[in-house]
Amino acid sequence: MKITDIKVIPVNRFLFVEVHTDEGYVGLGESGTWGFLDASGQAVESFKTYLIGKDPLRIEHHWQYMYRCFHFRGAAIMGAISAIDIALWDIAGKYYNTPVYNLLGGKCRDKARVYYHVGGTNMEDMIHNLKDAKAKGFTAVGHLSPFLDEARSMPYYETHAQKIGNAIERVAAYREAVGDEVDLCVEIHRRLKPAEAIALARGIEKYHPFFFEDPTTPDNFDSMGWIADHIDIPIATGERFHTPQEFAQVIRKNAVAYVRPDVCLCGGITGAKKIAALAEANDIMVVPHNPLSPVSTAACVQIAACIPNFALQEFPGDDRPCTTDRYISHQIEKGAETFAQGDIVKKTYMCENGYIIIPDSPGIGVELVENAAERFPYSRRIVETRLSVDGSVVDQ
Repeated sequence: MKITDIKVIPVNRFLFVEVHTDEGYVGLGESGTWGFLDASGQAVESFKTYLIGKDPLRIEHHWQYMYRCFHFRGAAIMGAISAIDIALWDIAGKYYNTPVYNLLGGKCRDKARVYYHVGGTNMEDMIHNLKDAKAKGFTAVGHLSPFLDEARSMPYYETHAQKIGNAIERVAAYREAVGDEVDLCVEIHRRLKPAEAIALARGIEKYHPFFFEDPTTPDNFDSMGWIADHIDIPIATGERFHTPQEFAQVIRKNAVAYVRPDVCLCGGITGAKKIAALAEANDIMVVPHNPLSPVSTAACVQIAACIPNFALQEFPGDDRPCTTDRYISHQIEKGAETFAQGDIVKKTYMCENGYIIIPDSPGIGVELVENAAERFPYSRRIVETRLSVDGSVVDQ
C-alpha cells in the first residue's frame, strides 16, 4: 500500500487533512494550530513531497522523519505533523478493520467522561449555562472562567483586590449553582502573574475545583513550578506545548497534576500516546485538550480509550458553533449560533449522561460530509486581543 495524495481541506474555522492510498483507504486528520491554520496547511504541502509513494503504515518512522528533517519546530509545523499522523492512524485502523485504540493496546474503559464547555459574558448567563449543563447530565464543566468571557474590544482595568476578589466570588457562585454533583474545571487562560495565581488559588480552594488550568503563561516552567509549590489545588497545563520533551520538563518540576496534550498539536496520536506514558510513569492524569471539531474529538477518544491514566475529555459540544465563534467578542455580538460543528461530519460520537461511548468503528470513526469545504467556507481567525485601559496587552 502506498500514499497517492494528500489533500488540505479548510472548513469553517478548521483545517483537515486527507491522506489517500492506492488501495482506496482514506485517512482523516486535523491541525490544531488555531490562528495559523494557513501556515500549517503549507507545512502539510511540504511534507507531502516526502510522503507521496510511501507506505502509510510506517507511522512512527514518518513521524520521526517529518519532525527531524529540518530541525525546526513550532505550532504550524507540529499541527501539520499531528494532522498527518492522525490520518495515518485512521488508515491503519481501516486497513486492519479495527478502531485505532485496538492498535494501541485495546480499551481500558467502555466510555470516557467528558467536561462540557460553559461560558458567559455575565454572571446571569454563566449561572444559567452551568445549570443547563447539569440538567443535560454532564458531571463536569470546563472552559469555566472566573473572569467571564468579556468582549476583547472592552478595555480592561481592575484593582488587584477587585480582580482576585470578584474571581473568588464567581467561583463560589458556580459551586452554589451546581452543588457537588458537578466538577468545576477552572480555566485561567494564562492571564495571571504567578503571585496573582497563588492568591486566587488559595481563595477558591474551599470550592474544590477539579483543576486550576493555565494559571500563568506557558513560557516559563519555573513559574508554573513556583505556583504549584504554593497552592493546594491541582494545576492542569499543556495545551500549548508541542512536544513530549516539553511535558517531560514541566513534569520534572512537579508543576502539573493533569497534563493537557492537544492531539492535533502535540504530534497527533503518536505524540499524545508518548505524553500519556510519561504522565503515567509520574502518577499524573491526562485530560486531552479539545476545543476543535468532531475530528479532533474522534482522535482524542482513541487516546482516552486506551490509556490507564485518563481523567476527563474536553468536549465543546457537536451541536454548537466552534469555540472561536462562541468566545471571541465580534462573533458573540453577531450571534454565530447558526453553525453546528457536527454538521461537518457524517456522524458524531454518542454522549450520554456526561460520557462519550467508546465507538467500535474502524480508524478514528468519523468522516467529513461531502463537499464540506464548499458547504462551510473557511474563515480565518482574526487577530484580536484585549488591551488594558493604558493600551498594553492583556492575556485573555
